[in-house]
Amino acid sequence: MINSKPLQTVVSDDWISCPRPNPRAKTRLFCFPYAGSGVATFYPWLAHISANVELCFINLPGRETRLREAPYTQLAVLAETLTEALYKFLDKPFAFFGHSMGALICFEVVRQIRRRYTLQPAHIFVSAHRAPQIPDPNPPLHHLSDENFLETLQHRYGPLPAILLQDSELMSLFLPILRADLTLIETYLYQKDAPLSCPISVFGGKHDHIATEESLSAWQAQTCDEFNLTMFAGDHFYLNKSSSLLVQQLNNALS
Repeated sequence: MINSKPLQTVVSDDWISCPRPNPRAKTRLFCFPYAGSGVATFYPWLAHISANVELCFINLPGRETRLREAPYTQLAVLAETLTEALYKFLDKPFAFFGHSMGALICFEVVRQIRRRYTLQPAHIFVSAHRAPQIPDPNPPLHHLSDENFLETLQHRYGPLPAILLQDSELMSLFLPILRADLTLIETYLYQKDAPLSCPISVFGGKHDHIATEESLSAWQAQTCDEFNLTMFAGDHFYLNKSSSLLVQQLNNALS
């Protein structure tokens, strides 16, 4: 529940974009992208989101409209900066969705918002990332040579788009972003804190060997409120093929 009101309402800025402003929406849903991706991941959701929900996308540095900016490599620093950027958008009930890396970022942002502003979201949706208190069972890869980095990455998460592998110039732009994102994930250190007092809904792919159902179930320890786990057909990137089904789950939870 929101305990105090920010100073003003803002439609967008460098960090947050709301492509379809909806002042009548009851809830503002902020979406955090996965490693190597950006806000384009969430544009298909605009066709399925409820009229009661305003979609807002987190614009991370180093990609898309912020390509010239250096990407963050420390999650704690990013979470602190994002917390400040988000505050002026929290004038109505809000919720967060994050997929993979985005799940970890949004979790830490929520904890920062609670500490700094005594606010908590109406709901948190996390997808395709093990609970934060569970150590990463895989060896880090962000420090590997380019060749070994790409080979290990694809073995772990699946093949990269062919257009990237065939275009060396495009790859030279993409690789530093991906390496920075993996650095951010792999150097993250979980600090124990009190469970959140808002519902957490968790989503995953049934064939995702990175974020297994068991590791997703452990998110329940992070809330003293309602907890739900839903598994979709697919792998780590199930959301790219199940966006309408996933958004329906979000609509139902926020209705």
